[in-house]
Amino acid sequence: MGRPEMLQPEGLPAPLGQYSHVSRVRSEQLVFVAGQVAVDERGELVGEGDFDAQVRQVFHNLERALTGAGASLSGVMKFTTYLTRVEDLEDFRRIRRDLFAELYPEGGYPANTLVVVTRLVSPAFLVEIEAVAAA
Repeated sequence: MGRPEMLQPEGLPAPLGQYSHVSRVRSEQLVFVAGQVAVDERGELVGEGDFDAQVRQVFHNLERALTGAGASLSGVMKFTTYLTRVEDLEDFRRIRRDLFAELYPEGGYPANTLVVVTRLVSPAFLVEIEAVAAA
């Protein structure tokens, strides 16, 4: 696998958070991970009403999914994030900043699209994240 390259092309403003405007990789395989929600291996909700706990479980599930496909969080090229409450945006940025300091210590963050939606498949889910990674 080629090393993911995170780009900040000229003429674009600085990102509003921990993401890059463009990611590029030469890869033999791409891995597409369906949106992950805050459920444990038994399918039970983790962190009912607790946004922080749900985000951390979602990233745990993403890591497991990627590992199962021969990839890793370090190979993620793009996340798509769905929040159900706009008031969780600052908490999401804080949690992601903390997680990304560990996951991406050099600061090359994957591209990200963040959308606030009315609800997810279950009203108990506060966040869902999908990923595209190079393997």
